[in-house]
Amino acid sequence: MNKLKREYQFFKQQTPNVRVLLMTNLLYAFVLPVVEIFVGAYVMRHTSEPVSVAFYQLFMYIGIIATSFVNGFLLRRVSVKVLYAGGILVSGLSMFAMMLVKSLGFVELGIAGLVLGAASGFFWTNRYLLTLNNTTDSSRNYFFGLESFFFSITSITVPLLIGAFISQIDGKEIMGCLIDINGAYRLVTVGVIVVTLFAVAVLWRGKFANPVQKNFLYFRFCTLWKKMLLLASLKGMVQGFLVTAPAILVLKLVGDEGTLGLIQGISGTLTAILVYVLGRIAKPEDRPKIFIAGLLVFFIGTLFNGVLFSATGVIIFVLCKVIFQPLFDLPYYPIMMQTIDAVVKIEKRNEYTYILSHEFGLFLGRAFGLILFMALAFAISQDFALKYALILVGALQLIAYPLAQNIIKQNQTVH
Repeated sequence: MNKLKREYQFFKQQTPNVRVLLMTNLLYAFVLPVVEIFVGAYVMRHTSEPVSVAFYQLFMYIGIIATSFVNGFLLRRVSVKVLYAGGILVSGLSMFAMMLVKSLGFVELGIAGLVLGAASGFFWTNRYLLTLNNTTDSSRNYFFGLESFFFSITSITVPLLIGAFISQIDGKEIMGCLIDINGAYRLVTVGVIVVTLFAVAVLWRGKFANPVQKNFLYFRFCTLWKKMLLLASLKGMVQGFLVTAPAILVLKLVGDEGTLGLIQGISGTLTAILVYVLGRIAKPEDRPKIFIAGLLVFFIGTLFNGVLFSATGVIIFVLCKVIFQPLFDLPYYPIMMQTIDAVVKIEKRNEYTYILSHEFGLFLGRAFGLILFMALAFAISQDFALKYALILVGALQLIAYPLAQNIIKQNQTVH
């Protein structure tokens, strides 16, 4: 109890805006697993085609990049707090709209992906901007460590609870109404909307400023930022698979949504504690060590999945994925923000310039990964794509380690 009190007191020592952002992101952490995992499972259940899930995800990423661009113009007139709140709310509402669609052809999947991507674009770009402007390099390990702790815990509990809820309520009668699988998904989405309302209420307590400089659209950058964009592409290349692959593989080789939630929860608790401790005690110079650990864990998981391609292989892969994500994100985001701080000094531009171009870097990687999967699925087979596309992107992502080391060294010369 004394340790918990000390950690709470350390949290209270953060600035009011940082506390507001962390509490908002804690609430949104209950929404993110639904968006990332169960939407993919919903699409898979209604199409029975892994390619359809990848197609939906690709259009979602197109929606993210489109609204990130629009967001830059809106920041000239609209409060960043309003735009961030809008992204949070629309994510829940857009899910509900998708659940009402009776058929999921490629047109419907494309539209649904664009709408949900639009919400994600407003959420992530404004989240980056607020975090960048309200934290320092020395406090970012703690910020992202605590945030990763939130996301790791909810990635365990939310899939477990929702998976059990969907499995149990399907076919049950409530107040004279027979609840089918679609009805169960709609009830989950209503719960998501309620949580987003609470998140916005917390966010409204913060006092945040918009960027002073209005111009944000540039196409030429210094070498340092070009390296960061390459690192973002390597991250994005794997990121698309982290959303689609678990849902596809589990539903194909293991079981239903309840199994998906159970598998996600096995290793998540220890990972959450590990990431929080690392965020609390790790220094900026420790980031490369954490980075390479996450990369190796993910690559090992892809090898087990590709070689075994069975329920056992999928379970090992998902366990490795649960460990990899927070270990990778914990050093990645502070490196990204340290780089933005550096290039703002070098090029004298609006911070949002780099947040927007970072989204383009992520998009290029995401698009490459998903198109690679769809190309292998159509040219050879879906099983071949599920086995070997993951291994290929996992191997390519190992390049991120020496690249990140080089970026950190160059950042230090600027600061």
